[in-house]
Amino acid sequence: MSSTPSKIEMSIPFFRATIGQEEMDGVMETLASGWLTSGPKVKAFEKEFAEAVGAKHAIAVNSATAALHLALESLNIGPGDEVLVPTMTFAATAEVVIHLGATPVLVDCDPGTLNVSLSDLAAKRTAKTKVVMPVHYAGQPCQMQEIADFADQHGLHVVEDAAHAFPAAYRGQAIGSLSLATCFSFYANKTMTTGEGGMLTTNDDATADRARKMSLHGLSRGAWNRFTAKGSWYYEIEAPGYKYNLPDVAAAIGLGQLHQAENFLQERRRCAARYISAFADSKLIDTLEQSPDVDSAWHLLVIKLNLPALSIDRSEFIVKLNEAGIGTSVHYTPLHLHPLYRERFGYKPEDMPIASGVFEQIVSLPIFPSMTDEQLEYVIDNVLAIAAEHQR
Repeated sequence: MSSTPSKIEMSIPFFRATIGQEEMDGVMETLASGWLTSGPKVKAFEKEFAEAVGAKHAIAVNSATAALHLALESLNIGPGDEVLVPTMTFAATAEVVIHLGATPVLVDCDPGTLNVSLSDLAAKRTAKTKVVMPVHYAGQPCQMQEIADFADQHGLHVVEDAAHAFPAAYRGQAIGSLSLATCFSFYANKTMTTGEGGMLTTNDDATADRARKMSLHGLSRGAWNRFTAKGSWYYEIEAPGYKYNLPDVAAAIGLGQLHQAENFLQERRRCAARYISAFADSKLIDTLEQSPDVDSAWHLLVIKLNLPALSIDRSEFIVKLNEAGIGTSVHYTPLHLHPLYRERFGYKPEDMPIASGVFEQIVSLPIFPSMTDEQLEYVIDNVLAIAAEHQR
């Protein structure tokens, strides 16, 4: 195809959630029960999610941000501590470090997968480093054995940001059971959703107890049951906690989504495989490398534009796609390029050259379970046509 369509022939959103009858029935059942906040649906959701990822504990919270915050708080991270954070991530990964008074130390990315660079991770470690926070970019797990070995060698804890990575696996083991704590997101555009929500998983009893307590104002364990028939009105405040609990209405959606997670994954794989095949021979469009020892959740489908071979930049490319009715996004503007990190911590673009360079190239294309083959072909045709029309 040598030219782009002259008008919008189809409207394709960047993402569309798939909400089924089980989710709707679960919400109605919850509303009818009269128990709207954290209760039996949350407990059922936590139990089933823990089983799904092979973890001993799962604590449902109102966002992945909350889960990350609780994980670091359980480790007593605070002023004087440093946490290694990939620069190629969303704001939440590093901001929770700042909220605790610690310092996020940003790390460059691998040019192929855009996951954290293992060599830069090692280069950025200091005597103040306490935690490594790998992010499974786009749903593809990081090289967790190397990260675990690095952490063990230097006495560090590993807290995984798995906001993109359910269900995903590293060397056959589910993400969610590998490290001290793993934090998932159920935001509206994630691989499964509760609208807003998150989950912290861990095999460590102390971490689970602390996170559960701090997720609800630091109240004693008995506080969770104080409004049930068997519960007691009495509770004690044991620590200055937060208001991070997930309500039953959201958990009801989550249970239905969890039961469909494998079907959702298969549909995402279908979409990803078609994209990869379509762009395989292009000299203008590239997809991310996929490590052979991992199973991606395929939260995102990210392409890289060969900008030296194109007469337009990434922003213009996105405009062309939007004009064709195709929703897109960019994941992400690296943290070190944002004003907060430039002004407070003194980062410069050249400090993380790989992330700075790849940022100018990347575009996230639509990928969601209900995406039809016709929609896929429409997106692919337009991407290839725009590239061909603007090839130097």
